[in-house]
Amino acid sequence: MSGGARRPRPATATRSAPRRSPRPANGGRDGASRSGNGGASRARRPAPQRRSSGGGLKALLVLGALVGLVVVAVLAFRPEVQDAVDTIRLPIGHTELIREQAKEKDLDPALVAAVIYAESRFRDNQESSAGAMGLMQVTPETASDIARESGASSFEVGDLHTAEVNVRYGTWRLRDMLRRFDGDVALAAAGYNAGPGNAAKWKAEADAKGEPFRVDEIPFPETRHYVEKVLQAQEDYRKTYPKELGLR
Repeated sequence: MSGGARRPRPATATRSAPRRSPRPANGGRDGASRSGNGGASRARRPAPQRRSSGGGLKALLVLGALVGLVVVAVLAFRPEVQDAVDTIRLPIGHTELIREQAKEKDLDPALVAAVIYAESRFRDNQESSAGAMGLMQVTPETASDIARESGASSFEVGDLHTAEVNVRYGTWRLRDMLRRFDGDVALAAAGYNAGPGNAAKWKAEADAKGEPFRVDEIPFPETRHYVEKVLQAQEDYRKTYPKELGLR
């Protein structure tokens, strides 16, 4: 042998294999047995319940029934419903008084109703900032002139709040306007609103041009709108309330 003795190699430490926990003989988890075949089973969540559509269908059926009842009621009471709508859209009142005064002064009852509509919308005791009063918005000055010209024995300003007196004086003035302007309703309405002097001036200006009087050329916006309203309302009252106004 050559050289010195070799150093013995240190013994290599033997690694011990990690111990595994013994697997249950039946292969289950945590010792739980499966159902049926003896293995462990996972707890199943309950299946979500579907919402029943019966409630929504029932609500639709109830709603449909209510709509049907409303339709039946409207059809059953259609004349009454239409009357209510007409009264709101186109109010009317004092029909006996209107027929009486229209007949006495040879006026179209629908025109009388139209003027009342344009002046006060049939509201009693209406009073403007200019002092015009009542259904046909007659001023105390105009009423005094009418009383004098018509030969009335007495007149009190407070009487203009009475429907009978107010409509009597208002229809007298309306008849006077129609007489002044040869039955021209547009000019009569213009004269009723803005005074006969202004209406006569506008007619004279149209005559000087060789043209007929036109409502859309009235220079006062308020009077122009007033005349348009009266003409339209006269037609509407004639169509809507022929029986009430004694037109048939």
